[in-house]
Amino acid sequence: MPNLIKITDFNAPELDVFVRLTGAQLRNKLEPEKGIFIAESPTVIEVALNAGCVPIALLTDERLLGGAVEKIIEKCNEKEPDFPIYAAERAVLSSLTGFELTRGALCAMKRPSLPTVEELCRDARRIAVLEEVADSTNIGALFRSAAALGIDAVLITPTCCDPLCRRAVRVSMGTVFQVPFTRIGDTPADWPKKGIERLRALGFKTAAMALRDDTVSIDDPRLKEEKKLAIILGTEGDGLKKATIADCDYTVKIPMAHGVDSLNVAAAGAVAFWQLTR
Repeated sequence: MPNLIKITDFNAPELDVFVRLTGAQLRNKLEPEKGIFIAESPTVIEVALNAGCVPIALLTDERLLGGAVEKIIEKCNEKEPDFPIYAAERAVLSSLTGFELTRGALCAMKRPSLPTVEELCRDARRIAVLEEVADSTNIGALFRSAAALGIDAVLITPTCCDPLCRRAVRVSMGTVFQVPFTRIGDTPADWPKKGIERLRALGFKTAAMALRDDTVSIDDPRLKEEKKLAIILGTEGDGLKKATIADCDYTVKIPMAHGVDSLNVAAAGAVAFWQLTR
């Protein structure tokens, strides 16, 4: 097996990228072309590879070298013939918090470059915009719903959680690599007014998901008739900003029963994606 490196010490510097670099260090905002993300489990790694992501290094339980991760190693070698494969005994890997949840493999990969909003949305009909969604689990779940229910692209506002952080990638089951996404703006000042103006210039009507009285129901036929629709979902707890709602073409409500005040943003996103993509 090419470039197989046995790791016997959890403190080995080769493991820094997997266990000791912070999310900000992995993103490397000052030099985005050097950014890294971590994919966990053979299933997620394979989806990332199929989407064109480039591997940097793999960490695995040495007992799986001839089994569950063999196919992954072959695929990684096709893209990067000399990439390192770090293998360790389970006793060493047990020091890595949560490693058991990864099903035996972690892969450090190069962050893909992001397209512009205009490039991403040129041919899209239904897109999701995530405003300041902070929880990585919700981000991952939203991407999984977006992939499953036919959303063409996802836009994230400048202060939204990183879709390529480890937990978001894991929760999405790799679907974050199947739905194209990009950021709509670089600073908080770029959203909502400037961002919504960009969407309008691309032909999109905007639908703010909010529980207010001055709304249309999510099954309103006008929404389905829109040729291009941007479904905008807000942060946990507070929901969308008032300025965002005011700038949108529609304010849309999912009717609630039994006095329930709201749905989790990931659940609300799934309902909206299903209803508005049919």
